[in-house]
Amino acid sequence: MLVDSPPEQSAESTAAPRRRRFVRAAGLLAAVGVLLLMCVASIAVGAKAMPLGDVWHGLFANSGTDNDVIVADLRVPRTLLGLLVGSALGLSGAVMQGLTRNPLAEPGILGVNAGASAAVVTAISFFGVTSLTGYVWFAFLGAGLVSVAVYALGGSRSATPARLALAGTAATSALYGYVNAVQLFDSAALDRIRFWTVGSLSSADMSTVHKVWPFIAVGTVLALALARPLNAMELGDDTARALGARLTRTKALAMVTVTLLCGAATAACGPIVFIGLMVPHLVRAVTGPDMRWIMPYAMVLSPVLLLGSDIVGRVVARPAELQVGIVTALIGGPVFIYLVRRRKVAQL
Repeated sequence: MLVDSPPEQSAESTAAPRRRRFVRAAGLLAAVGVLLLMCVASIAVGAKAMPLGDVWHGLFANSGTDNDVIVADLRVPRTLLGLLVGSALGLSGAVMQGLTRNPLAEPGILGVNAGASAAVVTAISFFGVTSLTGYVWFAFLGAGLVSVAVYALGGSRSATPARLALAGTAATSALYGYVNAVQLFDSAALDRIRFWTVGSLSSADMSTVHKVWPFIAVGTVLALALARPLNAMELGDDTARALGARLTRTKALAMVTVTLLCGAATAACGPIVFIGLMVPHLVRAVTGPDMRWIMPYAMVLSPVLLLGSDIVGRVVARPAELQVGIVTALIGGPVFIYLVRRRKVAQL
């Protein structure tokens, strides 16, 4: 004989998921508010101190003065590129962590950064390319080729997370060895290569934004579409198949997504470390393991970290600047080590 559950117990079981969804949605809305404030700060604060009135004038009444040019032609493109690159790094990190079932994974594990770096070094040293807009296509091509090679070395359709990680590590070691060799033998190109490999937003302009945003937009759509299949894959391949997930297609699309997002971001700014690793990992402590929530949170909070680091780099070394790639490493490394050691950090 079946016994109905008490009405109060049924109500509680229904209210709990609803409450979690409300908390997650409210948290995401708050994160969007923080991102908007960070964008305002990125435009208002820089290596050159400027009154807020001048910032407002540069945005809405540009008359060509020095301050107007700084705001409209330098800080606004820099902020827009930071938004795009931060979102791309956060989403690519989330996809990588879901694909490899490793909460400490990052896009560089597939050799994407190394492929882009090797292509840029080749463009600078052998083809004489000197501008960011000139070698952005080399970087994107290098990232794509290396991703395909890593996928093939990992076993293609039979690729496992472990095989992909090993193939990516091997490719990264070989490609960075090539990068170091080129820098050693081509002293004329050393300064340009060294500046790019640090990771920086300081060369941002609207042409760079226009070149990378279509790739990041397509990668973002693909990443969000992969949320459900990646949720299934986190339960294991056999369980994912039982749930109807197409593993081969999911893995291939995940590789394409990481290539688009991380390749475009690396091409525009150089290899910026830590953001794609830390933000998606920490987001799990708030959202749980559901990729449908992890990805939107990572897409919003990663630009917060990137723009905040860029602001710090512009302020602490006035009138010079400390590149954002250095700041993210200096700030993020110790913080991440501390958080990893805490027992409450969410695991896959």
